Amino acid sequence: MPDAPVPSSNAPILAHETLYIGIDVGKFRHVAGFVSTSLLNRHERFESCPVVTFEQSLEGFRLLVQRIQTYVPIEQAFVLMEKTGHYHKALEQYLLEMDLSVYLIHIQTRAAGILKSDKRDALGLANHLYNQLEKNIQFGVSTEVARRAVPPSEIAALLRGLIRHRYELMHECTQRKNKLVAICDELFPELTSICKDPNTPSALALRKSFPTPQDVSTASLETLRVARLGHYPSVARLQQLQEMARHTIGVKEPGRQQGLIFEQEQLITELQLLQRHVQAIDMRIATTLGQSREGRILMSIPGIGQIQAATIIAAIGHIDNFENAAKLKSYFGWAPAVFQTGITYDRVRLTNKGTRTIRQTLFLVVANAIQQDCEWRKIYQRLVPLKCAYDERRKEYVGKKKVMGRIAGQITTMIFALLKQDAELLRKTHNGSFPEPILYDPEVHKAHRSGKYKAIKPVTLKGSLIQLPSHTQKIP
Repeated sequence: MPDAPVPSSNAPILAHETLYIGIDVGKFRHVAGFVSTSLLNRHERFESCPVVTFEQSLEGFRLLVQRIQTYVPIEQAFVLMEKTGHYHKALEQYLLEMDLSVYLIHIQTRAAGILKSDKRDALGLANHLYNQLEKNIQFGVSTEVARRAVPPSEIAALLRGLIRHRYELMHECTQRKNKLVAICDELFPELTSICKDPNTPSALALRKSFPTPQDVSTASLETLRVARLGHYPSVARLQQLQEMARHTIGVKEPGRQQGLIFEQEQLITELQLLQRHVQAIDMRIATTLGQSREGRILMSIPGIGQIQAATIIAAIGHIDNFENAAKLKSYFGWAPAVFQTGITYDRVRLTNKGTRTIRQTLFLVVANAIQQDCEWRKIYQRLVPLKCAYDERRKEYVGKKKVMGRIAGQITTMIFALLKQDAELLRKTHNGSFPEPILYDPEVHKAHRSGKYKAIKPVTLKGSLIQLPSHTQKIP
């Protein structure tokens, strides 16, 4: 933890004003610019307001806080930084621990003809925050809006690292599987007739023990049976595999064959190691979710499993980052984007915002939910005939993804409602005991859909919130 703010021996220069600080983030040092009403009146242009350069170190961070305190008390300072990869993370954490109000914004593009200057960029950010908070100027593009930084919960911070690492490992696994398939097609293409997936654990065990068709054809049937994992392939299929190996069309050239064997052995070892790491991450995720309120809440919703819940929690960080469900849907990439001009052009499609990972996660959640016996499936079955065209040739409805998008938006709204409700419940609990989280209730969801839902007001007793029954939750 950093040291507590130490007031300056002299009174702050702007004790009765609000100070806006823009920080141009660098790898080794940062530049902070200061803007306020008095500073703008004194210097006339924000480009002439004062700046300070400080190092990416604890001493540099302390220097910045001390400089801020010469102008205003710490609670009257507002800081704006651009999201520059990971370089701003340490400074953001320090400033939040010092109880400064930190805002973040996407990297801004400079107007044509304006040269790069750290001082100009820092003062431009400070002036941008001054216009938004002091002058209440609204910006037409959402990427130009500075948003208050809310630190993620401890569980979200842990899951964010685990999910990101798991995604990278799965990508590495896919690369090696593709290479192993290519080697199989060249070295022993008949193997896929017996093992449809040449990358299953049993198939990899056979390929590692008998890398060439010649090795398979000359081995005894008992040796092949022992080398496989479990009971797949069967003994009869192993006999067929030996017969195919004797008449294989795979590569025969010795040099090329030896090169493929060497590469295949290394790829199998790497793939098995990566898969063990993924299993370890999955176990850690399962343990973490079992101990978290957010994990229990999300996994109670039909269609959301452990990996999907962890991905959603990691993406949200803290539910207070979002004012309403619409902002969360936009962040997830499941909000409508309207294109309209006069009466000649009017189209609606999903926004292209949001990250690919969370969009894929929501799509998989919907795909899982509509396969289960739950309210989401009933909604899907009701909307498909209404929203989708019927193809006479294929004898089925087409364009079902629009209905899945509708359900994804409703699930996102439910996620927001349940997590926001739990956050409010925790804020109202002051006796140190944490009530059980209110989970998804299918009966409440059914009552909402049928219009029979009746909310019960929270009951308080001697200033303490009594745990609400499950039928009081607001489900979309």
